[in-house]
Amino acid sequence: MELLFREMEQYAAENHVPIINERGRKAFLQVVREQKPHRVLEVGMAIGYSTLQIAVNSADDVKITTMELSEERVKTARSYIARSGYDDRIRILTGDAGELLAHEAVQDAPFDFVFIDAAKGQYVDYFHKIEPLLSDSAVILADNVLFRGYVCSEEKPPRRFKTIVKRLREYLELVTKTPGYSTVILENGDGLAVTRREKSKC
Repeated sequence: MELLFREMEQYAAENHVPIINERGRKAFLQVVREQKPHRVLEVGMAIGYSTLQIAVNSADDVKITTMELSEERVKTARSYIARSGYDDRIRILTGDAGELLAHEAVQDAPFDFVFIDAAKGQYVDYFHKIEPLLSDSAVILADNVLFRGYVCSEEKPPRRFKTIVKRLREYLELVTKTPGYSTVILENGDGLAVTRREKSKC
């Protein structure tokens, strides 16, 4: 698998495909290994790099439902996944994540691990649609939540990033203030928000 991962990293660099960066990867994998999930939902697959990292580091019976808007990236991801030995454990959904979360993903729930790495301005919407699909002790890992440092900075972001920064701040406020959840923000990479669903004591 290491050779396949290196090949994917090279492809991503040469073709400007965003994958979880080296600084954030260690923290990302630590959370996955601690959780050892059985049922995973991934929002934003790109070329399948994080998908396969999750597959390798999860429980032996892991099943992953992943979604990606770009048909071209799905095609590339399928070629890598077919060589990985995990293709029978990964279900790929192609299309808009907001729509897929409301319909197609439901049949694979409940999920004990969710990785969000898609349209940053839609994280709040994703959370609301993901919440009914979670197991009692699920973990939601959201990438890029600090967005180049602008989210926690008093410095005004460039106009083209203003909406994204505003919505990511809304997401962090949501996951830190919603009852029944606890959130830790890791500053590794571009920021990872680790949100854990707390079991009811009733």
